[in-house]
Amino acid sequence: MRKRKGVSKVKQLKWSNLYLTLVFIFLYLPIAYLIFYSFNAGDSMSSFKGFSLVHFQELFGDTRLIIILLNTFMLAFLSALIATVIGIFGAMSIYYLKKRAAKTAMLSANNVLMVSPDVIIGASFLIFFTFLGNLFSGFGLGFTTVLLSHIAFSIPIVVLMVLPKLQEMNDSMISAAYDLGANNWQILTNVILPYLTPGIIAGYFMAFTYSLDDFAVTFFVTGNGFTTLSVEIYSRARQGISLEINALSTLVFLFSLVLVVGYYFISKDSRKRRGKKRRGALLK
Repeated sequence: MRKRKGVSKVKQLKWSNLYLTLVFIFLYLPIAYLIFYSFNAGDSMSSFKGFSLVHFQELFGDTRLIIILLNTFMLAFLSALIATVIGIFGAMSIYYLKKRAAKTAMLSANNVLMVSPDVIIGASFLIFFTFLGNLFSGFGLGFTTVLLSHIAFSIPIVVLMVLPKLQEMNDSMISAAYDLGANNWQILTNVILPYLTPGIIAGYFMAFTYSLDDFAVTFFVTGNGFTTLSVEIYSRARQGISLEINALSTLVFLFSLVLVVGYYFISKDSRKRRGKKRRGALLK
């Protein structure tokens, strides 16, 4: 019986590995195809005519596209930063609510933007900003409206990343800090935030990624004077995508890969530090 169970587990493991392999091939093959043709000497993806960096040269010569790329990254960094700060205190507010009904209501309200379709969210923001524009003549669609929208849909992501770390935290640490004479600010900066660091980092990177690749919401709230990379690519795709977009996508993919690797090492380093602190506390 034990041998049969062992054989069945091995078969299940092989099938699961095969399934994961097929999923990764399905996901990454189009990206590899796109990257491969970004080095094509020709002007289309119908045939590969030789290795060349001509499309990367065209990309760096396209001033408008470079400015849009920088604007997109600036928007993602800024919106993720603000959303992370708000999300940290939002998660703490939800966690320390005493009434269970109020906590459930707050969690449900936080998750509305996570489950709502992007088109509905974008249309809602457009109606709201149009209303504000009618009230205030100087208020119009542009960088500010896009930034506010990205902050709004990024906050629930940060809350969901930080909240589990709060639930894992031992409240006796806070009680001990109070007993030692620490004030609220010292407890926040020296006890709570260091413990929440992995969740905060994860929330920031998730918010940054969502902001970077968002199209539906941005399409509704962007104005004539400001646009993002996803909206610009969509506009150019209607006229036929050039391999310059392939080159741009290759650079963005490599940058995303660097972010993922950086997040892995940062998380690993923070886990090591926490492990050392715990061992030090046990030795004391």
